[in-house]
Amino acid sequence: MDFAPPTDYRLIDNSADLDQFAKQLKGAACLAVDLEADSMFHFQERVCLIQIATLDQSVVIDPIECKDLSVLRPVFKDPAVCKIFHGADYDVRSLFRDFGIEVHNLFDTQLASMYMGYRETGLDAVLQRRFSVKLDKRYQKKDWSQRPLPTEMVDYAAADVAYLIPLKEQLEAELISKERLGWVLEECTLLSQVRPSDNDGQPLYLRFKGAGRLSPRNLAVLEHLLAYRQKTAKRKDRPLFKILSNTTLLKIAGSLPTTGEALDKVKALSPKQKQMYARGLLSAVNKGLEVPEGELPVYPRRKPPRMPRMAPERIKLLKGWRDNVAIRLDLDPALLLTKALISAIAVTNPADVATLVRVADIRRWQCETFGREIIAVLDCLRPAVKNN
Repeated sequence: MDFAPPTDYRLIDNSADLDQFAKQLKGAACLAVDLEADSMFHFQERVCLIQIATLDQSVVIDPIECKDLSVLRPVFKDPAVCKIFHGADYDVRSLFRDFGIEVHNLFDTQLASMYMGYRETGLDAVLQRRFSVKLDKRYQKKDWSQRPLPTEMVDYAAADVAYLIPLKEQLEAELISKERLGWVLEECTLLSQVRPSDNDGQPLYLRFKGAGRLSPRNLAVLEHLLAYRQKTAKRKDRPLFKILSNTTLLKIAGSLPTTGEALDKVKALSPKQKQMYARGLLSAVNKGLEVPEGELPVYPRRKPPRMPRMAPERIKLLKGWRDNVAIRLDLDPALLLTKALISAIAVTNPADVATLVRVADIRRWQCETFGREIIAVLDCLRPAVKNN
């Protein structure tokens, strides 16, 4: 396919132009899409730019100025129009969270690159390999919510979608030649269904790495520390990590300082942080210490399911088979079967492909391509066992 990436783009910052652009998208075969957000600078992250390129035009949409993007929902939902992203997980979640936009018929060029055996799959690395194009990443961590945006930042954003259409065409053709396109399309379908996580009133510590190692009392303190950080971040409109780091909170929750002197000994705060947050942190610690014994939180422990006697041996055989196949195909082994999926197959011990397809989280492509081999691996142990 001959393709010359659009060198010019239009900035859309009003509803009239957005409506006109949405009409122009009718009949488009594919859209290259990317987003810029402000998660590094604000408490509640939001999408600040949406870049879209077709075969003949490129636009950068400003959703801060154009607040109603409902005119774009139909084309993103249209299964006849392929939406091309590179690393779509965050973008799919963000489009749904901020605008109620669902993405159907997704093609992720990063996923495709992974299934082609690339070890470096960032957009910059892939474009250098494919087109000898080097992206300017100077603005990657800038504040995209600032207005007006400098022209060079908008230029940078538009460049991210310029090569996605030819990249998709090349990868698709090569995946077909390796008989892996179906693998990627199934993974892309599942990826298009991801949604933003919802805390739903659950304790904050459940999403905090390291919380599971704390005692109930320390966990109660951690919860109050997390609540204090969240309230402070919301008030200041700053991301959580720019208020206090997770490491800082974990040190304080582990040490339980109740005075300024004790807090100093923890050595978790800079002088500026101590000045701003010491009083609030000590108050949070004391609130956690005041929680009655009978009301202390207990970190939920999921007991692993009881494993059949021969399951560990099946896991060993399946892992060895997977690793050998990965070497032959020059792929990351986890792309073929994850550790969790290997364990699930070993526990289920299916005797045929019809049973294998019912294993939780297994893909259709895994069963169709490798199902017979997986069953053959499991069969190696079956004759020696009377009872599973």
